[in-house]
Amino acid sequence: MIRNITLITLLACATLPFSVASAALSPAPEHSFSAVLVAKFITQFHYKKNKLDDAQSKAILSKYIDTLDPNRNIFTKRDVETFNLYNSTLDDAIRDGNLSPAFSIYRKYNQRRIERADFALQRLTQSFDFTIDEHYQFDRSESAWPEDKKALNEIWRKRVKNDILTLILSKKSDEEIQKRLSKRYERIKTRTSQVKAEDVYEAFINAYLISIEPHTAYFSPRTSENFNINMRLSLEGIGAVLQTVGDYTVVKKTIPGGPAEMSGQFQSEDRISSVGQGVDGKMEDVVGWRIGDVVALIRGPKNTVVRLQLLPKGNEDSPGKIVTITRDKIKLEEQHAKKSIIEIPNGDTTSRIGVITIPTFYMDFEGARRGDKDYVSTTRDTRKLLKELQAEKIDGLVINLADNGGGSLPEAISLTGLFIESGPVVQVRDSDNKLDINEDTDDDIAYRGPITVLVNRYSASASEIFAGAMQDYGRATIVGETTYGKGTVQQVLNLNRHAPRNSATLGQLKLTMAQFFRINGDSTQNRGVIPDIKFPTAESSSELGESALDNALPWARIKAADYEPYGLIRDDLSTIQARHLSRTEADKGFQYLQAQAEARKNALAKTSVTLFKTARKEEREKQRNESLTRLNKFRTSIGLSPKKMSDLENDSEVASDEDEKFLDEVKNIRVKEAAAILADLITQPDTSVKVTQSNTQDSGQKN
Repeated sequence: MIRNITLITLLACATLPFSVASAALSPAPEHSFSAVLVAKFITQFHYKKNKLDDAQSKAILSKYIDTLDPNRNIFTKRDVETFNLYNSTLDDAIRDGNLSPAFSIYRKYNQRRIERADFALQRLTQSFDFTIDEHYQFDRSESAWPEDKKALNEIWRKRVKNDILTLILSKKSDEEIQKRLSKRYERIKTRTSQVKAEDVYEAFINAYLISIEPHTAYFSPRTSENFNINMRLSLEGIGAVLQTVGDYTVVKKTIPGGPAEMSGQFQSEDRISSVGQGVDGKMEDVVGWRIGDVVALIRGPKNTVVRLQLLPKGNEDSPGKIVTITRDKIKLEEQHAKKSIIEIPNGDTTSRIGVITIPTFYMDFEGARRGDKDYVSTTRDTRKLLKELQAEKIDGLVINLADNGGGSLPEAISLTGLFIESGPVVQVRDSDNKLDINEDTDDDIAYRGPITVLVNRYSASASEIFAGAMQDYGRATIVGETTYGKGTVQQVLNLNRHAPRNSATLGQLKLTMAQFFRINGDSTQNRGVIPDIKFPTAESSSELGESALDNALPWARIKAADYEPYGLIRDDLSTIQARHLSRTEADKGFQYLQAQAEARKNALAKTSVTLFKTARKEEREKQRNESLTRLNKFRTSIGLSPKKMSDLENDSEVASDEDEKFLDEVKNIRVKEAAAILADLITQPDTSVKVTQSNTQDSGQKN
């Protein structure tokens, strides 16, 4: 399914009726100028230097249509065939600043959306037979285009029937169902009437950019302004990045230090179906809402309560759960590096393993600029923690980069420098094939002992640079999951700086201009960093990561930089791998994670649901019971009381001590195994390992 990732909607607010709004949908002069300017930047400065030709024209058209109608339930086959007349002409149109084709397609899209909403409203007033064995295909992204309006009507008849059945199973009254769905379908018409020319241009030009590469994007003046406002105001909210997927606002990720992340109740791709204010305020159905309006409901003053009904991705049968969150500022200190110690029994001895968890690569640039003595940064904070851990006599160190999405590149380089003498850390190649080697120039080593670096599928960008460098130098054993694979560099350009003075505001272009390469010559792009010891995977590479994105740049290799590996990592990890597998197969925590991953995989594989009420209810109850069984099996294994079915659907504002313990246990499942692997590396003899107990307690000074 095509995903439109944003913190605000692409649809602007307006109050025009549909007929007037549609008639007014024509490009402004600044849109034409912007299109020409964007095309020049892309063809001349983008890392791929894509030609704007007939082949690209076809790709742009396909992406534009899929962006507008990702589920193939708005356009008919004949509509698409008509659009295909532009297959080989959009390249010329963009170069000439001619946006008529793009606006013509969008006007047809608006017309069809109104038709679909009117049909849904009309069909809602009629009865349905829920004893018929038929299915609703909720994911049509890979299906053929509907032949005609009759076929569309059948798709939407089943959609309305499914919407009603879902609410019936959620024990809503007939009156409430009619009221809620009427508002939902009317909202489609309202949203359609609110579209402005700026939104059409933004959607089209982004289809052009995404057809080249997924991290290049255009931000209209309104999107740029609202994005900045959201970034400031989101400091008092729930701390989550949201996106639009079809009719839903979904959780893309939670921000370290924010209420959502600290609650432990949110999963990536959770869909928000309703929002309520306070501990007992009415839940407002937000399916089909503009994302900006959903954000406005979620955001609010510090220390106030908001409730969200969350539906897991791909699970149409789930009743979801209501999560209660107290709005707060993102606690920046929660993003700072933190330490802990895990003791791993080894026969008659115990290995003390230090853990430093780094949620993001950060630096207080303002503090550094002012010359503050104690300004914070990942490297400075980690250096302090290393001194403290060594004073506590640790035997080894785990650096936890799980869920670390990146951040400051200089910090990734300087952090690497804490564990190596001076040398190259990452290579950067730009669109002109110019290569720049970024080095650590500090000879000091803060810690010389054995290290494992824990990563997962959410470890990206700067995390991958650090993990890759530590692996290439043979300085650490990498454990966990294959990382995200984000190995490109973007720069944001203000288009008005390249336009005549007094031009209308043109917006911004985020342009991919370079690519990262490890010092061994491999790129982190697409493939990510592959662990030396892989954990059972919780996330599918087909669903998450760079390789799951359309038109992502491929993996590549260049000449290795000049560096000297430390040779501290074993050539043969088979014994360590066997011990790891033995532990994880018996570990209740890993069994829980695997069972959860398998259930998620099965849910994502489904593209349809039955509309036979009895069978649907049985499937729903089966899934709920299986979910409760998985949860309680793990809870009882760690000495916690089992949950009831009602607990899965409602979350208390204040987490109990048991809930806090459960969340901590889940977060630490992989961390504990990373520590156990390191303990094995320390205690299991291997002649190829040059790290010895005598140098694990180094004073921090270079020899």
